[in-house]
Amino acid sequence: MAEPKLLDQYRERLRAKHYSLRTEDAYLHWARRSIYFHGKQHPERINGPEVEAFLAHLATKEKVAAATQ
Repeated sequence: MAEPKLLDQYRERLRAKHYSLRTEDAYLHWARRSIYFHGKQHPERINGPEVEAFLAHLATKEKVAAATQ
């Protein structure tokens, strides 16, 4: 049987930790945005500079508050 997709794996981990559904949705939203920002690269391949680039993008282009990041 095929391994579950990455976001399904995230969802399983969040549920195992008993996060609320709203928190789960928020975490998956930000994970999805990060993955798309980096051209659908697997998160294992994303390192410090790429994370900083995503956070800078959120702060400058998307006007996301620092507390959200």
